[in-house]
Amino acid sequence: MANHGMHRCNTTSAGPGRQKSRGFTLLELMIVVIVIAILAILAVSSYQFANVKSRRNAAKGCLTQAAQYMERYYTTNMKYTDAPSPATICDAEVQKFYTVGFTGVPDDTTFTVQAVPTAKQKDGKCGTLSLNQAGTKTPSTEGCW
Repeated sequence: MANHGMHRCNTTSAGPGRQKSRGFTLLELMIVVIVIAILAILAVSSYQFANVKSRRNAAKGCLTQAAQYMERYYTTNMKYTDAPSPATICDAEVQKFYTVGFTGVPDDTTFTVQAVPTAKQKDGKCGTLSLNQAGTKTPSTEGCW
């Protein structure tokens, strides 16, 4: 049987009498990839921020423990002089991210303990945390203490 003037055409472009394409265009796929990449970047930065904040809170706890230890030492010795380093009080996990010690040398009536972030703790907001015998905390930036 002869097929006169009738041709069957399998095209992928939409138009009168033609099939509509099934699938995604390269542009649509690229947009999806870009959206996923943006969401991944946001998730990673949020995770890193949460880690920095968690480590900072651990350092604050360490400084508070060190200050309490110093007050007990003062109660027993009536001076802060010759007190042991507060670094021994802190958890080893804190010491991975902060260097804890005295600012200067404690005298009979004053001391200041500080936690200085190491290279592993990229804390651009608060930096070095400190606490003295009067309970003064630095920095006084919102969210640091």
